[in-house]
Amino acid sequence: MTESASPHISRPRIKVSGVYPGDPPFRIVEIDGEVVGEARTVTDVLEAAAAFGVRVHDLDDPDTVRWVGGDKFTWTPRR
Repeated sequence: MTESASPHISRPRIKVSGVYPGDPPFRIVEIDGEVVGEARTVTDVLEAAAAFGVRVHDLDDPDTVRWVGGDKFTWTPRR
């Protein structure tokens, strides 16, 4: 198999977990495999990225951010 025929495996620097119940609900943010904090809004994710020198141009780009258990609009726990 040639490299061009192999599937693309994305390893984004930012990973945002599924939503944890709380008051308010939150998501854990990891950058380069290290937990860096909790996010309650998409702005919190962007602020964490900036604090670690990661530029985010597109929150929907899977090469930039991996959203687990939802997307950038998911901020309440699933039932």
